[in-house]
Amino acid sequence: MTAVHLEIERKYDVGEAFVLPDLAGLPGVGTVAEPVEHHLEAAYYDTADLRLARARVTLRRRTGGPDAGWHVKLPAAAGARRELHSPLGRASRTPPKAVLSPVLGIVRTAPTTQVALLRTHRVVTELRGAGGAVLAEVADDHVTGTAFPAEPGDAAVVTAWREVEVELVTGDDALLSAVGAALVAAGAEPSRSRSKLTRLLADRLAEDPRTEAGDEQRPTPPEVGNVGRVGKVGKVGKKERRRRVASGSQPVGDVVRAALAAHFAALLRADVMVRTGAPDGVHQVRVTCRRLRSVLAAFRPVLDAGQAEPVRAELQWIGAQLAGSRDAEVAVAHLRDTVGAQPPEFVLGPIAARLQQEDLRDEVAGENAARRALSRPRYLAALDALADLVAAPPLTDRAAEPAAPVLAEVLGHTGRRLRRTVRRARDNDDPAALHEVRKAAKRLRYTAEVAADVLGDPVPELLTALEDVQQVLGDRQDTVLTRRLCLQLGRKAFAAGENAWTYGRLHALEQCRAEQAERDFWSRWPALRRTLEAATA
Repeated sequence: MTAVHLEIERKYDVGEAFVLPDLAGLPGVGTVAEPVEHHLEAAYYDTADLRLARARVTLRRRTGGPDAGWHVKLPAAAGARRELHSPLGRASRTPPKAVLSPVLGIVRTAPTTQVALLRTHRVVTELRGAGGAVLAEVADDHVTGTAFPAEPGDAAVVTAWREVEVELVTGDDALLSAVGAALVAAGAEPSRSRSKLTRLLADRLAEDPRTEAGDEQRPTPPEVGNVGRVGKVGKVGKKERRRRVASGSQPVGDVVRAALAAHFAALLRADVMVRTGAPDGVHQVRVTCRRLRSVLAAFRPVLDAGQAEPVRAELQWIGAQLAGSRDAEVAVAHLRDTVGAQPPEFVLGPIAARLQQEDLRDEVAGENAARRALSRPRYLAALDALADLVAAPPLTDRAAEPAAPVLAEVLGHTGRRLRRTVRRARDNDDPAALHEVRKAAKRLRYTAEVAADVLGDPVPELLTALEDVQQVLGDRQDTVLTRRLCLQLGRKAFAAGENAWTYGRLHALEQCRAEQAERDFWSRWPALRRTLEAATA
């Protein structure tokens, strides 16, 4: 049985002479409990190349204290981490399969071994509210850590230090900040390490800064942390212009490497989301695979196609494996919303009940199918191949050229591809033609995301326009699925003796939505074309 805990804490480095200040006067704190001592021992496990640590994940087996067991700590948003708890069980030398399951996409087929041992003398002080509820815990830790050698014959490294952790229980961020301010005033300093393990393994982590490290190990210029997000369009100051000039003069291979690293880190995070049942996980895996495929395709002048194309093909296969569950989820959710907005007299029969049943069935089937797909040997091998490519991209001779002109060339080529696809769709009655336009617009958008930070205006404006067009054409494509579902459910209802008229109405509404989306696209295209011409001039 795995329990999930959301951990919100801050760490502070303190010296041996540090004295915990009086925290009784902080806002909301009614009483400060008597300190309680714990003696903790935690064995940390990882692969030989520290894939978990580089992905900002920790896996440990802790004994002692109130939360003994197997713990997997996962990155989360807004300064919080998700922590999965499992019972100790009988395994002590290697993590059980159930414990490794959430991080299988990171570990893949590599064996896990113990990489560190931490012994902690912890003194916990609870801060309680007026009613007695525990608001936060302040842990004063004296730590002795042993980092085991990466190679046989090397010596283990033993390090000792003292730190203070403040973890929220039922308190809020204001209390967390107030406690931190009191600690700093007493001589503490905000910790430079995100965890005890990364502090202990800092030298090994610095030796091989691979892509799985996420934000902390990404190349600095350009700011690839903005990949996938559209920035606000506005005037660019002198300082920003100088930074972009510096970014544009660096080798384009560095820019492509940074983009691949950012997307691969995002893929691993999305993989964990799927395995732990987090909302939107399947969608994030598919989107990230598309981004990676677009980078590999668009930057053929920089990446050797012979090595990049097989990986790109595997990314396409991954997306296809997850398409069914995600598409069904979107279609049913939209129809449920549409039915809820209809006048009651237009809803004949148990429409809402059928859609709810379909939603529940698809949700369970989709989650199971996604987890099966992400556990297949082919998927894990594809991640291994992608990890190798990202760690050592197959760069061509052009990778050494300055980034700005090559990025402009690639953006121009991808833009011409979109214009050709639009011309074919204008002269083509095939409904699939606009779907090809949507795919071409996606590739252009993902290419522009890589180039935006170097090329600057008007690329951000192009990104905004492309996002809008993608939404319009995405709505149109969704109706292909919703109309198909209306037919299926209508036939089932008719066979069961129910009135199927409402399903016909829903089908007609979706047909109208598709036609409106097509009109919206063609009305937006002239402005998008002008923006595209300005961005690629």
